[in-house]
Amino acid sequence: MKFLYAVILSLLVYQARADIEYRDFKQPGQEQAYQTLISELRCLVCQNQTIADSNADLAKDLRRQVYEMLQQGKSRQDIVDFMTDRYGDFVMYKPALKLKTMLLWLGPVLFLVIGLATVWVLRSKTAVIDEPLSKEQQAKLDSILDKGDDA
Repeated sequence: MKFLYAVILSLLVYQARADIEYRDFKQPGQEQAYQTLISELRCLVCQNQTIADSNADLAKDLRRQVYEMLQQGKSRQDIVDFMTDRYGDFVMYKPALKLKTMLLWLGPVLFLVIGLATVWVLRSKTAVIDEPLSKEQQAKLDSILDKGDDA
């Protein structure tokens, strides 16, 4: 029975293990460049996390790829260019401001302006203007109200 408990416990421990990635850098500045890059690249699976924060398999592959490119002596810009060429500007957590990404940067402001303009137009159309009734309209209203009191 103790053997069965030991087997079950070892299976549970194996499942609960944490994957720790260790990277050995040849030059002192590479580790800082690596940390900066993985915190600037978006996980394409999670989309709201950087590849540094994500545990998705794609994020692990991207971290490995960034590490290998740094080990090959590629610059930060080379790696960013490679990633954006391969995955598009969306891979950057803060994409560069250029014509293709203008909607990403100005979209929220544009939607806010459109929303405020819509609210303003709708309110101005539904505004009731208080004008006094003409004598004929007042007489007609009085006659309708008098008929209602008689009933």
